[in-house]
Amino acid sequence: MTKLTDYEKGEFDSGGIRVDTIIRFATVDCVKAGWMLKEKGRWSVTEEGIVAYNQYSNPEKFYREAVKLYHKWKKGQLGENESEAEREVKEVTITIEKADELAWKEIEDYLKSMDPYEFQELVASLLKAMGYHVSWISPKGKDGGLDILAWSDPLGTKPPRIKVQVKRYESNINVDSVRSFMALLGDDDVGIFVTTSDFTRDAKDEARTQEKRKITLIGLAKFVELWIEYYANLDDLARRKFPLQPIYFLSPNQ
Repeated sequence: MTKLTDYEKGEFDSGGIRVDTIIRFATVDCVKAGWMLKEKGRWSVTEEGIVAYNQYSNPEKFYREAVKLYHKWKKGQLGENESEAEREVKEVTITIEKADELAWKEIEDYLKSMDPYEFQELVASLLKAMGYHVSWISPKGKDGGLDILAWSDPLGTKPPRIKVQVKRYESNINVDSVRSFMALLGDDDVGIFVTTSDFTRDAKDEARTQEKRKITLIGLAKFVELWIEYYANLDDLARRKFPLQPIYFLSPNQ
């Protein structure tokens, strides 16, 4: 691993570690070019980015093309007046990017450090907020792979029966775990697998291609998205256990 120089570790004019800020400035071009995505603290390469990487094997040519595409985007947003407006857009973009990453890291750490049974209660609360009727939540101890039972009606007379498995894991859920859960599903059951991590590609493919067993996979990002969407319907206790506060920024043009 390359060791940072004192200059790289130093503070940038606008705050933050110099090398971190420079990298963020440089990757704004790649994002606007459509070659990168930055979401919830995770940076990923798009299909267009892979094509560009293969097309421009020279790093300098790669970056020059990204800058060219950025200026094309900028011209449509800011007009011909570049310098000051361009810098302001990049600085605002980076500020929002850092805030988003910090917020997501705090949410992720909070949920992953939560007691497994408390997280199980959060999942049950979310189901109730979404209009489902939770009839049973597994107590502490062996549960046989089943953590929550829910129905679409209060008496549980109408199919499907909803079986939920909840895993507060650090690592992604693999395909074997998904298959084990599907073995618990009957013909009139719907399975929901919730985790504080995510699912491997094989696990997602297994769930998506099922013809007999109906199963929905909910990773951490989707769980938080649903929690925000149904926040107004949650009871006070659930909100106190996982409180979220929206903060709004004046976003640069997308």
